[in-house]
Amino acid sequence: MRTSFVFIFFTFFFPILAIAGIWGYDGQRNNYTNYVWEFKLGEFSQERYAKGIEALFANFEKTTGKRLAPGEKRRAGIKIYTNSGGGIATPTALVRAVIDSLKRRGFTNEELFLLDLNETHLRSSGFLPPLSHRAKGKFFEGVPVYVLDSKEYFDSLWFYDSPLPRFHGGYFPEGVNKSLEELGSNDKNRKSFLPKVLLTDVDFWINIPMAMDHPAVGVSGAMANASLWNMGNRDRFFASPANAPIAASEVAAIPELASSLALTIMPLERYQFIGGPVFNSLYTRSDDLLWMSVNPVILDALVLGRINENRREEGFRSIGRRLPMLQFAEQLGLGTSNTGRIVWIRLR
Repeated sequence: MRTSFVFIFFTFFFPILAIAGIWGYDGQRNNYTNYVWEFKLGEFSQERYAKGIEALFANFEKTTGKRLAPGEKRRAGIKIYTNSGGGIATPTALVRAVIDSLKRRGFTNEELFLLDLNETHLRSSGFLPPLSHRAKGKFFEGVPVYVLDSKEYFDSLWFYDSPLPRFHGGYFPEGVNKSLEELGSNDKNRKSFLPKVLLTDVDFWINIPMAMDHPAVGVSGAMANASLWNMGNRDRFFASPANAPIAASEVAAIPELASSLALTIMPLERYQFIGGPVFNSLYTRSDDLLWMSVNPVILDALVLGRINENRREEGFRSIGRRLPMLQFAEQLGLGTSNTGRIVWIRLR
């Protein structure tokens, strides 16, 4: 059966800056998009996460020649995922291990930051102190935590523009509140602002998503965490399975964002195969593995295989093997989604 795509044209507006990121713009990253590093944890302890991250980072540096150390800007970001609440959030032990490894490479607490969308979810997931201790500020293990929905970290010069109206309510609203004509070509609801801190202010950033099924993009994982879960005015895309895959792949492929994304770490401590993005413990599974790649597309393809396998075992329909989001991202040069082409580097 032949798959057909409906392309919707979006507009980007970004200042013209000579920002090279960790990978630059000369195709260095393409040499490693088939590589997937894997570490067998055995157990989900702080000790094993620490050993795993150090082994993965050291091998990444040896293989690519890229150091996860301070550069000209002396700053690095860590994009986590907490938007399904504490039930399925980036593990705090994993983030602690990443912070410790980066500090051993020369960063200080003040030169690192964590980033995610919602303050309530960050608190419930253990990345911010309880409200009774909020006077101490927004920190995790001494590292600043940035809340994107505060709008402090968006910049009016960096946005993703599209004519899609802004939806209010759930992921599949019955109608829209404004027509395209009402919105107008310059209406603020057309724009989804992007986190300037990841585009211009870091030597590199690290993406640490969680994986689950999602009605709009198929899989909410590496790609979604780096794009849709990383910007303002995002619900309008999540409300539309026809538009969300295009938006996710186009935002992830923005040169400034892609060149500064050093790598994605995919934990499998808990992933959800049906009912996402709302957490449901009945439909979660766990594998004692860490996957890592410079290519978020291949990680989502691997996760898709696990999700489909568990759906079939439980009597649910498969999502399919070729998600539009992954196909669009592949066409935009982010990397292959063909898991048969993976070069595995397995560590213990």
